[in-house]
Amino acid sequence: MAEKIGCFVCTGCTIGEAMDCDKLVAVAGEMQAAVVEQHPALCQPEGVEMLRRAIAEHELDAVVVAACSARVHGDTFDFEDVYTERASLREGVAWTQPAGEEDTQMLAEDVVRMGIGRCRFAARPTGTPAPVQDRVLVIGGGVTGLSAALAAAAAGKQVDLVEREQQLGGFANKLHKIFPRDAEVAAYPGPDVDSLLARVAEHDNITVHLGATVTRISGAPGAFEVTVGGDGGEQSLASDAVVVAAGWQPYDAAKIEHLGYGRGPDVITNVEFEQLAKQGKIARPSDGKVPESVLFVQCAGSRDPQHLPYCSNLCCPATLKHITYLKEQSPETVCYVLYKDIRAPGHYEQIFEQVQRQGAIFVKADVERVEPQQAGGASVSAQDLLLGEPLQVEVDLVVLAIGMVPVTLDSDVLNLTYRQGPELPEREGGFPNSHFICFPYETQRTAIYAAGAVRTPMDLATCVDDGTGAAAKALQAIEFMRQGAACHPRVGDLSLPDFHLQRCTQCKRCTEECPFGALDEDAKGTPQPNPTRCRRCGVCMGACPERIVSFENYSVQMISEGIKSIFVPDEFEEKPRVLAFACENDAMAALDMAAMNGLQLNPYVRVIPVRCLGSFNIIWVADALSRGIDGIMLMGCRFGDDYQCHFIKGSELANTRLKNVGDTLDRLMLESERLRLEQVAINDWRRLPQMFDDFLARLDELGPNPYKE
Repeated sequence: MAEKIGCFVCTGCTIGEAMDCDKLVAVAGEMQAAVVEQHPALCQPEGVEMLRRAIAEHELDAVVVAACSARVHGDTFDFEDVYTERASLREGVAWTQPAGEEDTQMLAEDVVRMGIGRCRFAARPTGTPAPVQDRVLVIGGGVTGLSAALAAAAAGKQVDLVEREQQLGGFANKLHKIFPRDAEVAAYPGPDVDSLLARVAEHDNITVHLGATVTRISGAPGAFEVTVGGDGGEQSLASDAVVVAAGWQPYDAAKIEHLGYGRGPDVITNVEFEQLAKQGKIARPSDGKVPESVLFVQCAGSRDPQHLPYCSNLCCPATLKHITYLKEQSPETVCYVLYKDIRAPGHYEQIFEQVQRQGAIFVKADVERVEPQQAGGASVSAQDLLLGEPLQVEVDLVVLAIGMVPVTLDSDVLNLTYRQGPELPEREGGFPNSHFICFPYETQRTAIYAAGAVRTPMDLATCVDDGTGAAAKALQAIEFMRQGAACHPRVGDLSLPDFHLQRCTQCKRCTEECPFGALDEDAKGTPQPNPTRCRRCGVCMGACPERIVSFENYSVQMISEGIKSIFVPDEFEEKPRVLAFACENDAMAALDMAAMNGLQLNPYVRVIPVRCLGSFNIIWVADALSRGIDGIMLMGCRFGDDYQCHFIKGSELANTRLKNVGDTLDRLMLESERLRLEQVAINDWRRLPQMFDDFLARLDELGPNPYKE
């Protein structure tokens, strides 16, 4: 709890022109701030010096910087041993409201009140450093795993590289050629697999475990206890972080029944074709003859909701490579490609142009049936999508461009002892689940990073970069654990949830709803925190009906005090009040973007940032409505099949909780429509004015909150 709070009002960046800052100083005084000062540019050196001087002279333990958005100048206003609360007068008021208006001034005054109110029950977190061992576990010895191991070892970490097979190299060992490198594309850099293998073998910081699997991982980041089993029995290893580079496997072509795989020897997969080339001669399996005609079926299973809903990335480039094999062996071989689309990114475009010049025949078509023939070869029936005509082709060999499937993470890759399951949670397609656009290597398990084709389909060159990137994330995690700080997305956050377990009712909601497995539980259902697994999202705080969970700088009481600080006019003034709880990841960014682009927002809306809508505690609804607030809006990330919530399902959890609250309000004869959840992506800033206005219009129809009286 902050006992001496200072409030500092910036008058620059049009703030002073938009509102009466002297009145803001008076409001801060009424809120019993120990010291209140104005400055024309708080972010400049002289402004920062004024802040430091005031902190020292008045022995402040918290400051409210009433200036620009919390999304800017974070380091500028970070003062040692002092909690800093940001009150957005610039983006939140001056840039979104008409200057000099009464409603503009009332909004600014509430922004200051809420900032001071939140400060009362906040403290600067100090962090709890975790002992680390400077060790990284890499699972998978393919190109991705080799690259990850080398990157971590180069940074001075000890690396244990675990490979299921008896040799390193992964799928690259099965390749005849690596394209486009072996096509001698001048701009193409790699990978050189032999070089990777030699560097790993020579590196003193890398210990290779061949013919081995991970049979158990217990503990938490910074203190993982790993059991590895192999021909030599079991051994125990220690690790701070894990890179999962378990690779991929070809889709089972037999599942695509109309393509004929398994009904005749001359219908093969692209993987089998590659193996034929590696053996030195491409011949059809039925009789060993060199094929005079070969037909490639693209997207065999990929981009098909019945099989693989995604593009497998490498099917088209692999087919282009295979055509060059055929043309090298026999230039007269006729090559057909029946495709949905040809995707040849980057340098593969040069290979595409090459095979076109070599006479390959490309037809955009929908393959209806592949029928193997008794005498060898196969008959292919298709519909030409450009001409709109049926197509019938008899060929010596059919090659199915089978898609890439990640080594499923429920197949004993990690064997975690987490309450939530032994493997990484998956999303559609079997890939590790996380916020896969902003944080591609992250998984739902802290300090466990997915890389390579187990993360998303990719070629070998990309695997090198991916393994290196995942290793960099593992190194970052180790350093943040050493400081006691969060990794992502609240990078550097030193706060940790505090559980007042003497009031715990063992309802298990926190352990069940935590997206990251940070909470185990004992036999009675009491939560058992694992601090280094925690992402500081606050979902546990929002889940707890007894409100026993809090952070030093984010708590139920802290937000409640901010709500209670809002001035609510009586119903006769016809100035409604809406409280908007905005997710700090997307919604707050969208609000700032609306301000930077000069959009005017409704002056009756008061915004309180939250870490995630999953941290929203329903007691705040009671706090707001009992104060006379007319409506409550929750602004969070999108959810559903294509969600992008930084904390996986925060908005979805809040939506579920609000439905229960809405039922309660209906029973109390207080309209559930006074609560609204809006899904707001960062690029939705243009629709914010209408969103607010529509909600205020509906509240106008409902009339004032009866609790105003």
